[in-house]
Amino acid sequence: MDTIFALATAQGKAGVAVIRISGPDAHVAGTKLAGSLPVARSSALRVLRNSDGVRLDEALVLVFENKASFTGEPVVELQLHGSVAVVAAVLRELGQHDGLRQAEPGEFTRRALENGRLDLAQVEGLADLIESETEAQRRQALRVLSGDLGDKAESWRRDLIRAASLIEATIDFADEDIPVDVSPEVNALLDRVTASLETEVAGVDMAERVRSGFEVAIVGAPNVGKSTLLNALAGRDAAITSEFAGTTRDVIEVRMNLAGLPVTMLDTAGLRETEDKIEEIGIARAKERATSADLRVFLVEQGQAPDFEPIEGDIVLRAKADLLDDTTGAVSGLSGAGVTELVTQISDILSERTANIGLATRERHR
Repeated sequence: MDTIFALATAQGKAGVAVIRISGPDAHVAGTKLAGSLPVARSSALRVLRNSDGVRLDEALVLVFENKASFTGEPVVELQLHGSVAVVAAVLRELGQHDGLRQAEPGEFTRRALENGRLDLAQVEGLADLIESETEAQRRQALRVLSGDLGDKAESWRRDLIRAASLIEATIDFADEDIPVDVSPEVNALLDRVTASLETEVAGVDMAERVRSGFEVAIVGAPNVGKSTLLNALAGRDAAITSEFAGTTRDVIEVRMNLAGLPVTMLDTAGLRETEDKIEEIGIARAKERATSADLRVFLVEQGQAPDFEPIEGDIVLRAKADLLDDTTGAVSGLSGAGVTELVTQISDILSERTANIGLATRERHR
């Protein structure tokens, strides 16, 4: 393979920037830059110079031998000062070395896969870990990255091979008197694998939700306080509010972190009969998004019923708690009454749904 190099940290100014070189000529390229390299799996401070001997930077240099690095190849890692100019100078120098080229996006991870350092599920887990924004996403990605899904698949494989071997032994030695009936053990092995597979399949939908985020729709009639509640949940003016019915014409989305879970709150248009064509489109979209959401929060006026039938797990609250004497089961985005309780209720419902997710997190895993 070619020897590749790339900036491993984010673009821009920082305290430290990391450049990695991977491939058969990594140590040669590192030696040309640093003069000498530390022993494998150790680090040392070195002055980096270009081909003319001009000092580029002083960097911490780490060396990994073949089969002992992330990619499974010889690797040199340069921990530079995080200056845009320093990084550009070092990358420019590496690009002038024979046999070296800039890595393509994801190429380091691809080499780790091709060299057997990671399996495909671990690669997906690494991508999810890099993209994770909440605690639940981080934990889920780490479980996949650690290889737990591959280990579980290997355990299924062992059980199935054992079951097949027992059956084949019975067939191969049918003329001989085999003292043990293998049926109970075979059936037990198959039942165990089937139950484990079904558990993983059943958890994929919720695992995908943790990865991509849940949707919670706030539903109700016009001027019932949906946009005000969304703003209270978001902690900012995400939606326009007014005393005029029909202010919200489209679905407004606010992404937030609730109890470590990624949640997108949806403020929908007020549900009512209208002759305004634009508002009518907004109401149709509101019903569509609310129906497909993972959870709905219905806001209803005193004595009124929800605009359409809630399903199990949905939350129904009385609106405008600030105008009520009894605020039990009520919420107000204006005064904040019941908002904390609502956040807790949403978090508890979604956390309960994700309690039994397995290791399979994608449709490919299913």
